Amino acid sequence: MVWKLLGTGSAIIAGIVAKKAITLIWEKSGHDTSIDPTNPDVPVGEAIAYAALAGVAMGLARTFTTRQAAAIYQRSAGHLPKPMREEIEQELASGGRNAEDISKHNRATS
Repeated sequence: MVWKLLGTGSAIIAGIVAKKAITLIWEKSGHDTSIDPTNPDVPVGEAIAYAALAGVAMGLARTFTTRQAAAIYQRSAGHLPKPMREEIEQELASGGRNAEDISKHNRATS
């Protein structure tokens, strides 16, 4: 429950931060901030550039806020959130990761 709240909250914050960053970067590059990349009247190159910027900004913001939320959870609970632990366990069971990789990761994040 705590992880769901923390994870959801971090995703919302990531979206807000990314939207502000996208608007700022797009404006600083001399483009109109009211762009609608889905509008066929917008030049395709401009729509693609905006979509690429938006995708990268949202992906980075979400990745870093989720990582930070997981680190906070790990420090307070003493372990990773259950969905992350289950993913690691599945990778270990399938041979995708080995215990040494997990141990190195856990020491690096502690």
